[in-house]
Amino acid sequence: MSDTMEEGNILAWHKKVGDDVKVGDVLAEVETDKATMDLESFYDGTLLYIGVEKGTIAVNAILAVIGKKGEDYKSALEAAGAPAAGQTPAADASSNPQPVTEAAPAPLAAPPVAAPPVAADSHIKASPLAKAMAKEEGIDLQKMTGSGDLGRIIKRDVEAALQQKTSPQTAPAKPAAAAPIAPAPVFNISPGGAAYEDKPLSQMRKTIARRLAESKFSAPHFYMTMAIDMSKAVSARAAMNAVAPSKLSFNDLVVKAVAMALRKHPVVNSSWTGDAIRQNHQIHIGVAVAVAEGLLVPVIRYADIKTLTQINAEVQYLAQRAKERKLQPEEMQGNTFTISNLGMFGVDEFTAIINPPDSCILAVGGITEQAVVREGKIEIGHIMKVTLSCDHRVVDGASGAQFLQTLKGLLEEPVRMLV
Repeated sequence: MSDTMEEGNILAWHKKVGDDVKVGDVLAEVETDKATMDLESFYDGTLLYIGVEKGTIAVNAILAVIGKKGEDYKSALEAAGAPAAGQTPAADASSNPQPVTEAAPAPLAAPPVAAPPVAADSHIKASPLAKAMAKEEGIDLQKMTGSGDLGRIIKRDVEAALQQKTSPQTAPAKPAAAAPIAPAPVFNISPGGAAYEDKPLSQMRKTIARRLAESKFSAPHFYMTMAIDMSKAVSARAAMNAVAPSKLSFNDLVVKAVAMALRKHPVVNSSWTGDAIRQNHQIHIGVAVAVAEGLLVPVIRYADIKTLTQINAEVQYLAQRAKERKLQPEEMQGNTFTISNLGMFGVDEFTAIINPPDSCILAVGGITEQAVVREGKIEIGHIMKVTLSCDHRVVDGASGAQFLQTLKGLLEEPVRMLV
């Protein structure tokens, strides 16, 4: 479902074992590293087996079996190595309802017949850390109820029991003294409740962590910052919005200017492949969009030949789809350069990590009013700072600086983008 996907997260099944399915039927909802997508059937038949009812599953693992009703598929399933380690079949539609007469292995966590008091707690469902903490503090895990998966006792359960154990049950006796003793001042006042909460990683957050770490530590980054006077761009945008079908943003101007600058400096529109430098002849601009789970980068294709109005409409459409988690993989692939704009959040300037396979990313800050000198006179200008992050394996300092000079010229004289 995605070229960067290593595992998926099964959110829900729309079919159950025994149901008839046709080509195109939605089988399940799958969370990828970039979006929540419908998994459609490629086959007609009966859903005979579900490998994972809910949770994560690796790419190329056996997710389901579709075949003829009553078909014996188990030998093929075993030959394929399913279920994979750590994955238990959620269900199957075996045609033989008779009980299995072969000896079955004992369950891993079979409950004891009796429960005499014992010192060992190895049979209790608890994390190793929870067991160690309970042993150190003298807490009986057998008397506790866990809040983890399947009632498993975890660290926060032991902490709660310890807090309850150490809370004073009765007021201490007053010391016999001739004069009253002033109470010690209290500095550490706790509001109560858990000290923290561990939230599970989404597929998107896992991918962001992995890919950006790979980018940061494999590509030698260097950075160049340039201040751009957007005064004429402010005036030009106001004039264009008076006649444009929708309100153009400064980000639309930046996308168009970047695309035109890349046409003049193709080395910046390149990628490192390991044994070659791929110079892209087409200009596809990735525009970073913040969503609740992290960051998505929809791609504006052939941005250099599109008008500002076309860029504006496409950015708005893709940004909305990104926030609704409806982007398709093809809408997030093929970027040759990326723009990350935090100016609307009041950020003056920042640096960004290169988004593979690009060799550069442009971090765009906000527009602020500052004093500038024009023809020997101090005037109020609208200054925007941009920072170019470059992969030094592909782009040298001079090449990056020349690209920024062209970009600066286009944004400071925006009429040049209309020619």
